[in-house]
This record gives sequence, C-alpha cells and structure tokens, in this order.
Amino acid sequence: MQKLSLLKKWDNLSPYRKLIFGFLVAIFIGVILLKMPFSLRENQNISVLDSLFTIVSAICVTGLSVVDVSQVFTSTGQLIILFFIQLGGIGVMTVSIIVFLLVGKKMSFETRELLKEERNSNSNGGITKFIKQLLLTVFIIEISGASILTYCFSKYYPLKKSIFYGLFHSVSAFCNAGFSLFTNNLEIFKYDRLINLTISFLIILGGIGFVTINSLVIIKKKKLQNLSITSKFALLITFFLLSFGTLLFLLFEYNNLSTLKNMNFVDKLINSFFQSVTLRTAGFNTVPLTNIRPATVFISYILMFIGASPGSTGGGIKTTTFGVLILYALGVLKRKEYVEVFKRRIDWELINKALAIVVISIFYIVVVTTIILSIESFTTDKVIYEVLSAFSTTGLSMGITAGLGIISKLILVITMFIGRLGPMTVALAFTSNKRSSIKYPKEEILIG
Repeated sequence: MQKLSLLKKWDNLSPYRKLIFGFLVAIFIGVILLKMPFSLRENQNISVLDSLFTIVSAICVTGLSVVDVSQVFTSTGQLIILFFIQLGGIGVMTVSIIVFLLVGKKMSFETRELLKEERNSNSNGGITKFIKQLLLTVFIIEISGASILTYCFSKYYPLKKSIFYGLFHSVSAFCNAGFSLFTNNLEIFKYDRLINLTISFLIILGGIGFVTINSLVIIKKKKLQNLSITSKFALLITFFLLSFGTLLFLLFEYNNLSTLKNMNFVDKLINSFFQSVTLRTAGFNTVPLTNIRPATVFISYILMFIGASPGSTGGGIKTTTFGVLILYALGVLKRKEYVEVFKRRIDWELINKALAIVVISIFYIVVVTTIILSIESFTTDKVIYEVLSAFSTTGLSMGITAGLGIISKLILVITMFIGRLGPMTVALAFTSNKRSSIKYPKEEILIG
C-alpha cells in the first residue's frame, strides 16, 4: 500500500521535479563512490563537502575543483569522475531511458516529457531515434578525439598513460566539463598546436548541441538552407562569439607577460582561439588566468554568461536566448511588429521565455555574488568570475576555488546544479503549473 502511495506521488510530480530528483540521486551515489578507499590515493582523504563539490562539478560538466584531481584520486577515482562527466554530458534522464530501452520497457508519455525537458526540446517525439543518433554521435566524436589526443600525449608519456589521458580529455572536452589530469590544467601544452585545436573543436562540437550536429551530418548536397532555424541561429551566434572572443583576447592579452607576450603570432592566435572557445562553458585553460587584464575579465563575464547552444553539453543562458534578445532589441528600435530571423517570425511566448531566463539568471548571480562577497575576502572581480563560471558550468577560475569557505562552496554547488539544469527548469519546479485566467484592465507605466 505504501509502495503504491509512493508511486502515485512520483507520478504526480512535474517533469521538472523528476529531473531534479534524478540528478540528486546520481549525485548522492557519486559522493559515496568518491569517498571509498579505492577512489583515493594512499595518505589522501577528502571531506564529504569536497567529494560533493567534485561530483556536482563533474555531473554538471563544470570543471571547478577544490582538490587536485591528478594527485588526490586513483585511476579508479578518476574513472568515476569521467563516468559522471559522461553521465552529465549525455543527461541523467537520457541514460536512465537508455537502460529502460535495453531491458525492453516502453516509454510512457511522462518519460518522454522528462527527456524533452532534459534535452531542452520543444517536442517529445522521435525519442528512440534521437537516443540512437545521440549515442552514435557521442561515440564517434569522443573516440576520434581520444585517438588524436592519444597520439599527441604519446610524445610525452608512455602509451598506456597516453591512451587514458586521451580518452579522459576527449570526453571532458566534448562534454564541456574542463576537468584535466594535469595540475595546471593544459598550461604545459600551450605550444602544442594539435592538442589546442583538437580540444577546441571537441568543445565546439559539444557546445553546438546534438540536434545541430546531426543536422549538419544529414544535410543533402551541403545545402545550409536544409538546416533548422534553431541550428542556423545557433551556428551563426556561435561563429560570432568565437570570432569576437578570439580577437578581443588576442588584443587585450597580446603584450601581457603572464599570458601571450612570449609567444609567436601563430601561437598567440591559437591560444586566444582556445580561450575564446573554452570560456563558453568548457573550463580548460592553456594560459594562467590569475593575472589576465581587467578588460579580458569583463569580456569573460559576457562569454560565460551566454554559454553554449540549447540541447548541448554546455551551460549559460544559451546562444539562441542571447540572439533572440538582440533581435528583439533591434526590432523595438526599428518599431517592428514582430521579431524575425531567417524570414521567419519568432513567437512572443519564446521571447517572453528568453527575457525570463535572463532576468532570473541575473537576479540569481547578483544575490549569490553579494552573499559570497560578504563572507569572503577575495576581490570582487574574482568572486564574480567564480560565480559566473559555476552558473554557466564553465569551470574556469582565477585561483580562489580551493580557498573558499564552507558556505561559499555550498553556494557554488547549488549554482552549478542550477546552471546545468537551467534556471527556468529549477524555477518551474517550485512554481504552480496552473495558469491564471484572471485578466485585469490594462494600464500604461512610463519606462526608459
């Protein structure tokens, strides 16, 4: 009887709450696994909070870490982290559904709705086909990336270690996680152009979304007009942000002794491109970020806040949300009745959702930053950088993560969680599904 009661309560939960619950269960299991002796090197120990922080960072594909993953965890512990990175990249609910399909169970309407929410889709149709395409896409890209990176690492390490490093960093890059098995991330490889470019393109592919990747693969006769509006829009905004970020990072850091000054022009350009890519939710770095210039820090805020594309492994408000709001602002200035893109009209409900996402995100970031600033002694720019990095699941840091107090770490854990699931998903999980039917008289309010 009690079991039936629990099942009924589960069925009555909204898809948003089920999605949150799924992530929480996975996190709980991960925390226990990382605390086990087989996960930790000899004479190493981590607190429950640090284990929680690491697992949330992995499953939320962030990359922020309060411990040195390469020194604290055994190969088994690192594989556990890699598993949770992959789990977070593909999606907890997606993996659960794959298991259900493997054992021959059919998907209910509620299950389809769950997957729709997790992959940030407008439709719950074609789930089985989508999952098959997703798995094939992930396998091909990650194995290809691992092969190239294994070749690169074999110049520095024995073959067995190179294979492990290649696989780990390929998965971490494609899932936009940013976890590295080197103490200073990828700084020791800043002159290895093939590693830089391979990691960069893995991040880009993970960041543009599975739907866009599949759309590019199945285009007939290379006609870009066959792409969906979402895919075209995501690619356009991604190209603009990558170009914008590369040029500005190169300009601002060109003569900075801590970052690019001692490199030749080609290496400066490649490292600037790498940082522009990774700033949009990946978390790797080839140059130290503790002494980057204030202008670079500010540009980093913008790129991290925007993040990756919908349906991808990355976070942020998403490229299409940013693009829709830019078009909306331009439409207002031109006094257009509708917002248009690629000769198509954008629904006002979509614009309202984009505005809500940005407002909720900014409000949350402001509140969290204020709280951390009130209890920590770090400078404002570093705290904002850390909060934005956690919220956008970027994982880059200006060197303050390990030095944060217990409350600040817990706040960042919650921030990474909200950033991975999306602020709207979390907000809707705690609001009523009922629509208000009351219509009050209109009234004008002066603005601007």
